[in-house]
Amino acid sequence: MKTAVLGAGLSGLSAGYYLLRRFGKPLTIYEALPRVGGWVRSENRKDGNFIFESGPRTIRPVGEPGANTLELVEELKLAVKPIPRSHVAARNRMLYAKGQLCLLPNGPKGLFGVLPPFTKPLYKAMLRDLFTKSTPAKTGDESIYSFVERRFGKEIADYAISPMICGICAGNAREISVRFLMEGLFEKEQKYGGVLKGTLFALFNNKAKDTKEGLFAQGLPKLYTQALQEKWAMYGLQGGLEILPRAMRKYLVERDVNVQLSNECRNLSFNSSGAQMMIKDADVLVEHVVSALPAHKLAPLVKQQHPSLCAELMEIPYVDVVVVNLQFQGNLLKQDGFGLLVPPIEKLPILGVIFDSCCFDMGGNTVLTVMMGGHWFEQWFGDRPSQKQILDLATSHVQKILQISEEPKFSRVHTLHKCIPQYTVGHKRRVESIRNYIKFFNLPLTLCGAAYDGVGINDVILSARRQVEAM
Repeated sequence: MKTAVLGAGLSGLSAGYYLLRRFGKPLTIYEALPRVGGWVRSENRKDGNFIFESGPRTIRPVGEPGANTLELVEELKLAVKPIPRSHVAARNRMLYAKGQLCLLPNGPKGLFGVLPPFTKPLYKAMLRDLFTKSTPAKTGDESIYSFVERRFGKEIADYAISPMICGICAGNAREISVRFLMEGLFEKEQKYGGVLKGTLFALFNNKAKDTKEGLFAQGLPKLYTQALQEKWAMYGLQGGLEILPRAMRKYLVERDVNVQLSNECRNLSFNSSGAQMMIKDADVLVEHVVSALPAHKLAPLVKQQHPSLCAELMEIPYVDVVVVNLQFQGNLLKQDGFGLLVPPIEKLPILGVIFDSCCFDMGGNTVLTVMMGGHWFEQWFGDRPSQKQILDLATSHVQKILQISEEPKFSRVHTLHKCIPQYTVGHKRRVESIRNYIKFFNLPLTLCGAAYDGVGINDVILSARRQVEAM
């Protein structure tokens, strides 16, 4: 009898890694697809010396979650590609709004002038927060849009926060929970009466949580210390980000962890001696199951025995995202940076464009990743357009926004169905309720991954670690 992990995306592989580290016992990871890595996918075009990423391409080395990922990267001996804070991709982020490309302020000076698309200096929004009374949250939560509009004004909500939420989870800021995605800001208002007041108070009291506490009380990972010293803003991996899940699989297999691909779990039930999974029409008995599946995939597996748990899992919505990778010959960008976001108020089909060739060397090519759909997928792609129609739509908008007249030499279109969970208002309470149900019925089940603890790479890896350590 042993432990089983469901899902070999980053969170499932991380769960395997931390289970092995903690218990040293045999375990099996079951993955429905013929590959590991989930949404992390890198296409290495050796012929043109560039990489297409249809998922994330960079990781931020920030705080305890960032230190935790770097500890793993160090253990796997992976080659990193740091982007320091002085790099153009770290300094320049843009919006496409009101028909023009607008550079966002990247330092205190930017607070004082009037920078498009804003019509007032940004310091005025800060003052508004300083003099706005706090409103006790009726349900202990509200949407990020409503919170920011209340404290900083409509313009900040429309042109700063809404596009940022598109970039984080392809979501609508009017529905996403401030308590989950920006808990620090929410707590500051509830406790100190304002975001700025709370920030100043924290600085004054120097209560910022030190990474040397918590997980790393015994000492920080070497690579994280290096990232701090060299002021990394973010980093990628040599060969693309898919190197990480592949290296994790290799590491686990070398240590006798059984990673079974193309093996989907079709039903999951629990009894006094553990759990029973149906895999390929055969019953597999295990002591404990760690599920790193999306909530909507786990729900039908437990429906028969636990219909109310199934219903709660189904309350976590997901969105579809279209990702289009484009390669143009030569350097065609007039303004370098990490990329651009498009505020939803602009009513364009594009959420954002990442300038891959500004972040990393792409052999003299201009490589861009266009993201579309998300919360607005049905509106733009509801009638299921062909790949060519999607490619044409992405290309024409990129050409207009970035003033590129050339046609792409190479491209890829990916429609990622139900790829990003939406942390709608009340998400924190929803996740607590799901985990409390498991605890109340004493089910041999642990949940980790993006559905519960955050969408970033650092979040899903740390989610696995924390859940395994709590077992």
